Amino acid sequence: MPILPTRRDPRLITVRRGGTLPDEHHRLLMTWSIACADHVIHLFDREVPHDPRPHDALQTARAWLRGDAAMKDAHRSAFAANAAAKGLPDPARLAALSAGQAAAVAHVAAHDLGAAAYAIRAASAAAAPEHADAARRAERDWQRAQLPDAVRDLVLEDQSARSGICWHAFDD
Repeated sequence: MPILPTRRDPRLITVRRGGTLPDEHHRLLMTWSIACADHVIHLFDREVPHDPRPHDALQTARAWLRGDAAMKDAHRSAFAANAAAKGLPDPARLAALSAGQAAAVAHVAAHDLGAAAYAIRAASAAAAPEHADAARRAERDWQRAQLPDAVRDLVLEDQSARSGICWHAFDD
């Protein structure tokens, strides 16, 4: 299921690519995405403690923020994190996918919601079935508390618009 809309919001496309998203806000979306993935990466580590690929993706994303990695490096590390997810139980798989989405924000800012949604799904999957929805809401609320003020409204509007294609992770 795709998590990117067929019609892209110009507010989530960088200015240099014809949208209206300033570089500063792109970096804030990346920072938030990394925080979302970091918050659940322990679920991957519990299952596959010696596989560095999701952590490498997050490190590459941080390097991109500093200007020490190219977009293509972040893109490549995103694919590696996604590959690390294959065949794992849901909490670990979804945590690795969250890291991959976070790294992909360098290429497409709208992947920020992918990092967040996969992290929410990972937290929910790690909970007992009777607590899964409470875990989803708790993770969503934690993420929202981490949102930088400069992009808060944009992200919340995008969550509302895309929750349906993001497994309703952002619903109340």
